[in-house]
Amino acid sequence: MAALGMAIGTGNIWRFPRVVTQYGGGSFIIAWMVFLFIWSMPLLLIEFTIGHNFQKGVLGSFKKGMGEKFTWMGAFVATVSTAILFYYSVVTGWCIKYLYASLFKFKELSNPEKYWTTFISSGQAVFYEGIALIAGGIILLYGITEGIERVNKFIIPLLFFILIIGVIRAITLPGGLRGLNYLFSPSLKKVGDYNLWLQALTQSTWSTGAGWGLILTYSIYTSKKDDPVYTTATIGFGNNSASLLAAILVVPTLFYALGGNEKKLFEVLGSGNQGLTFISVPSLFKNLPLGQILLVLFFLSLTFAAFTSLLSLLELPVRILIDSGLKRKKAVISIAILSFILGVPSALSIKVFNNQDFTWSLGLMLSGFFFSLFVIKYGVKEFRENLINKISTIKIGRYFDFIVKYLIPVEFFAVITWWFYQSLKLDKWYKIFGEYSLLSVLSQWLIVIIIYIAINKFLSKKVAK
Repeated sequence: MAALGMAIGTGNIWRFPRVVTQYGGGSFIIAWMVFLFIWSMPLLLIEFTIGHNFQKGVLGSFKKGMGEKFTWMGAFVATVSTAILFYYSVVTGWCIKYLYASLFKFKELSNPEKYWTTFISSGQAVFYEGIALIAGGIILLYGITEGIERVNKFIIPLLFFILIIGVIRAITLPGGLRGLNYLFSPSLKKVGDYNLWLQALTQSTWSTGAGWGLILTYSIYTSKKDDPVYTTATIGFGNNSASLLAAILVVPTLFYALGGNEKKLFEVLGSGNQGLTFISVPSLFKNLPLGQILLVLFFLSLTFAAFTSLLSLLELPVRILIDSGLKRKKAVISIAILSFILGVPSALSIKVFNNQDFTWSLGLMLSGFFFSLFVIKYGVKEFRENLINKISTIKIGRYFDFIVKYLIPVEFFAVITWWFYQSLKLDKWYKIFGEYSLLSVLSQWLIVIIIYIAINKFLSKKVAK
């Protein structure tokens, strides 16, 4: 349940329904499932196996598995996920705010665009960011078993229950089944669109948590009997199930609310994650039969998904500090305070938020590539036979070697090349402080990498003990 909580986040609830509809419905689902097997689950398996065997956080694991010279790679992986933590705590705060509004301020959501603009420009997001971090910090103080595991055992089944109730309501709306048919109908023509495949890969990466270092951190606390393949399969299929349920809740509902108008549906979905979630969904749901109930279910599921992922994002840097000798209480308080301070710019400025999201969500691809390099450096065959198959009931074959050595690097370079090419077409890509600037992304990456390479010896000796 904790592993599912790590994987299931806002990417399942607000991004998947949007991209699956925009990029081909059933055709997108086919590509998305392919990447579950040739990117996400192999990386999740690698992460789980590393944490389970080495019993160290991300930095300590890279030092132990690759050698002291490569500790900086672990530091980069940790930085990507921690940088996401800073603005993800803001997102979790948004979800809490809108859950409250859907319950007690439903009439005020009658003008959702004004409500969103007022909220985002008022500084209230800082307050709700603080609430999210305080709640997450309190749970982490209780540790893994009494804190994270106990919370996820309650939230994850409840999340699936809420999604199923929402799905039942969505498909029983007049015309709901037409929306369902629209969602799942494949198109052979769209299957040949390279853009669809690249979007499917990025969705799988963001949604499952593959390459983040999060499941590596959780697997430190597993018992020797825990099966890496079973756990990985649970995360992968459980995560994708949550995404499909969210899409079945959202798309047929929007389809009904828009009278089956496909052009308007694409306009709504084209408004982006924030526009869809905090403007379009409240606007369209409010006039539906039992619309407030649907809206409450939507934001309750979104809040639960955001919060369980926030816990895993907090635990990753906390574990690194614990590895360096700090007690859990001090580590949790330090990370919570740091996250709040460095999340404030994203809470106050949507442009800063968008820049950080653009920079570090792309950085996840590099993190995943680093994990493939970890296994290649360690020895792919040795890693598979001595670390995975030694404890797994299901034995992994040589296809794993091919995926790690060839497919993952090819996927990484394909997405990076495509993303950079798309970025070059944007205006002012060379602006160092641009919202979606390619130069801004590369500058932030290079600064982090150069600093970590320069202090690699310090990291190896002091941080990754």
